[in-house]
Amino acid sequence: MRILLLDLDSLSPDHMGCYGYHRNTTPNIDKIAGNGVRFDNYYTSDAPCSPSRAALMSGRFGIHNGIVGHGGTAGDMRQEGASRSFQDKLAHESLPALLRSSGLKTVLFSPFGERHSQWTFYAGFSEMHNTGNRGMESAEEVTPDVLKWIEHNASEDNWFLYVNYWDPHTPYRAPEGFGNPFADEPLPSWLTEEVLERHKRKVGPHSARDINMYNNLTHPSYPRHPGEILDMDGLRTMIDGYDCGIRYMDEHIGRLFAELERQQVMDDLVVIITANHGENMGQLGIYGEHGTADQGTCHIPMIVSWPGVTRSHVDSGLHYHLDLLPTLADLLKKPVCDSWDGQSYAAALTDGQDCGREYLVVSQCAHVCQRSVRFGDWIYMRTYHDGYHLFPEEMLYHLKDDPYEQKDVADAHLAVRKDAVYYLNQWHDEQMKSMPYDTDPLWTVMKEGGPFHAKGHLKAYAVRLEQSERGDAVEELRRRHPGEFTI
Repeated sequence: MRILLLDLDSLSPDHMGCYGYHRNTTPNIDKIAGNGVRFDNYYTSDAPCSPSRAALMSGRFGIHNGIVGHGGTAGDMRQEGASRSFQDKLAHESLPALLRSSGLKTVLFSPFGERHSQWTFYAGFSEMHNTGNRGMESAEEVTPDVLKWIEHNASEDNWFLYVNYWDPHTPYRAPEGFGNPFADEPLPSWLTEEVLERHKRKVGPHSARDINMYNNLTHPSYPRHPGEILDMDGLRTMIDGYDCGIRYMDEHIGRLFAELERQQVMDDLVVIITANHGENMGQLGIYGEHGTADQGTCHIPMIVSWPGVTRSHVDSGLHYHLDLLPTLADLLKKPVCDSWDGQSYAAALTDGQDCGREYLVVSQCAHVCQRSVRFGDWIYMRTYHDGYHLFPEEMLYHLKDDPYEQKDVADAHLAVRKDAVYYLNQWHDEQMKSMPYDTDPLWTVMKEGGPFHAKGHLKAYAVRLEQSERGDAVEELRRRHPGEFTI
């Protein structure tokens, strides 16, 4: 058996051809999707980067494994303590450890462990290649080494190759020589001048006026990445920059597929294509960031092509990315670990069965502190720390009518909100009962001063708001976050 897993950082399904995007951003990925199963409602349980990959690799929600943020106590995986054996559980229960126990050589190409000092990410891998630029890699820095590995190893049996590309992650940096294949193509139709004018009044990191998180600074090395969006030309720079990053990455993925074809292994190769999180490109008025527990950030692609197992179809059930571990265990006839929070969807791959969940709870504690409930056509968002976006405590979006989260309808649907709160409380009770700890790491983040990316910036940001004609928001920010103004 040979398995290739492509982890494509910050890749949003909304900007992929196989998910209906009007631009041809992912032709090589689309070919795989056409022969496999495409999951339309697949979500990371914990966003952004570090919490997401910790959940995927451990098979456990952030509330269980402890990693829900990018710093402080919640930036590290929980220690097992007195119950720890000679080896910790990850040595046997992580995603690569499962595959290794099935006789596969497990190989990683990624800088992720170093980027976030998440050394537990490496648990279970036999061979690790740090691509060396801490997540600032462009595809041309990754592909040659992966091609070299494929050339020397692809013909061997029983391997799992995990390849991490970063090109859709900010700052958008496709080489100048790549050009812009989308220069003459329209922007997404929902991004109108009226929408942009509304977004320009928004406050918060990565809003239209503050693409560089808390200011509008740019860097000459990244001409595709603007500092702010003032007009439709600026909006085009932003969207084209992201889409070019995706297309550039896809072309490099095509090179991997071509070499695998040359090695005559594509016909029986299992291909899994996914992401750690999506990218807000106007959702909630946020651009070029993955800093909320919303549809833009937490909705991710999942494509599985498994010769002899899958048949081409689209699955619309609700799934977490951490459901992959028990699914692989099922398909490989391995026992499912009690510590995993995932639920197998093997039947969706083998028989096209609907085995999705009734609802999902997704979390974000690195930029804001939020938990959201995805159910039916709805996403309900509960905010504990607004990350300076001035979000209300409760938000509700009807994704069928409003897929880009532009109209909060919480006030009009009290009954739906009550259902969502019931689901959220039910989930939280189940998680707290099923672990030996008495602390929810979301509240650890709150007690340690709030989300990592929303610490120590507010005084300077208030000046920026005054200078950019949004000073009316400063009083409310001061009311909500008085301590930040005294730092």
